[in-house]
Amino acid sequence: MTEDAPEFVIPFEQLLIEGALGSANRWLPGNSGVRFLDALAKRPDRVKTRVGTLVEELGRIVKGTSQLTPPQKDRRFTDPEWSQNPLLKRIVQAYLATHELADGLLADAPMEWRDAQRMKFVLSNILEAAAPSNNPLISPVAWKTFFATNGSNTVSGPRNLVRDFASSPRIPAMVEPDAFHVGVDLGITPGAVVYRTEMFELIQYLPQTETVREVPLLIVPPTINKYYVLDLAPDRSLVEFLVRQGQQVFMISWRNPDERHRDWGIDAYAAAVIDAFSVVDRIADVGSVHTMAACSGGLIACMAAAHRVQTEGIGKLASLNLLVTMIDQNRAGMAGSLIDEGIARAAIARSQSKGYLDGRALAEVFAWLRPSDLVWNYWVNNYLQGKTPPRFDILFWNADTTRMPAALHRDFIQAALHNKLATAGAVTVLGTPIDLHQITVDSYVVAGSADHICPWTNCYRSSQLLGGKVRFVLSTNGHIAALVNPPGNRKSSYQVSEDNSRDPADWRAATPIVQGSWWPDYAAWLGDRSGRDRPATAILGNADFRPLGVAPGAYVFAR
Repeated sequence: MTEDAPEFVIPFEQLLIEGALGSANRWLPGNSGVRFLDALAKRPDRVKTRVGTLVEELGRIVKGTSQLTPPQKDRRFTDPEWSQNPLLKRIVQAYLATHELADGLLADAPMEWRDAQRMKFVLSNILEAAAPSNNPLISPVAWKTFFATNGSNTVSGPRNLVRDFASSPRIPAMVEPDAFHVGVDLGITPGAVVYRTEMFELIQYLPQTETVREVPLLIVPPTINKYYVLDLAPDRSLVEFLVRQGQQVFMISWRNPDERHRDWGIDAYAAAVIDAFSVVDRIADVGSVHTMAACSGGLIACMAAAHRVQTEGIGKLASLNLLVTMIDQNRAGMAGSLIDEGIARAAIARSQSKGYLDGRALAEVFAWLRPSDLVWNYWVNNYLQGKTPPRFDILFWNADTTRMPAALHRDFIQAALHNKLATAGAVTVLGTPIDLHQITVDSYVVAGSADHICPWTNCYRSSQLLGGKVRFVLSTNGHIAALVNPPGNRKSSYQVSEDNSRDPADWRAATPIVQGSWWPDYAAWLGDRSGRDRPATAILGNADFRPLGVAPGAYVFAR
């Protein structure tokens, strides 16, 4: 694979906690910091050695004999002035030496994985913030822009900063608010809303081939952000790609909830998925429907399917397809929750007081998971250089946030405590104890090799909880880019196998790499399970479910 796993991860449920507790929590190590200091106190020899090494290196830096240089992949110091100017070179070397000290102390402190991840997260944010490249007084990029623009960056930069920090998320803008328009640039695959409830709209897409596959596909998007991550710009839309393969496609578009919908929990969302499934079944009239679901939508779809097993059966479920969905919370087989229960209770109480979790808070936490790329890169661009950020559809979607009802926020966190979803009967949905192993239909499961929210190893172990035959795909890139992976990208590759019985590391070592996108593999897999082809029709819906308006519908525009 071309990308390694991220340096540290914050699982989806932990992301929900961080988002609820606010930005200050990101800089505070809490109990993990106490345990970190206690671990270092028990190894004073290692601390003394590390500090001594730093002092020696600082001496070499002052003398000009230090050999410290930034890694080749570090784009912060690519300007020649950082290496050619004697003062700037020493500043960078002192920063790198301090970074090595922090990394070394973290490595020397024996801690439980959760504490180590928390400290790595906090230290990473502090060190990234302290990088000399962020300082407008010494940054060569800032000074060169100043002379090139006759100082206009000193006006536009502060103006951009005031604009960005006037409201949440209080991070540098990664894309201009008007860079794209949904229904014009994004989410434009032709279709119509054929069903609407208080919770969701159901979109049916217009066929683009002379014949279509008999068995339709229902897509359940995440409950965070808008559905159109799976229907981005033309030639970058998974929906468009599947429709052009002759697949009948339906999409749930979730309503953006507010405090009035505070009681919408997992039961309500699972019932909504079952409702949408029933409508698709009645429109297609073939007695079988595929379901694809992503991230939080995948968790809900799994629970809805497991409920149907216990009640009416799942005979109409043709297959269950999961994208970057983490059910198993264990860390490399380590039992127990990765979530601090006290902090979890505080986060739940915070969202309960408002009635929802604000998606803008989640966007802020998400950005700080990769501060170099998603915060400080734009700090330099927006404020030091005074430029507007480039257009990028994924980042526009990421900024188009939605809220999460307090009840759903609570249910997700409580299900993650003690890894309940991975334990048969530990979670009850719609009055039914959930056992995912009873979902015996074929499944197609996709994970991202650099996913820092749903680590691929957890997605892999999650696939082992299902009772049917599983085709597991490990795609390059992170949480979203692994999904927005159209054919033609030379950097893309994936690994795929229908044997998920091995340990994750053994599976990855034994599975060959396939160049290109996983989309064609999925379309072919789906086609083999979609029955006969039949003539396509331009008529959407049916007599019972007449079109209510054109795609992308109304709910996607709610702010």
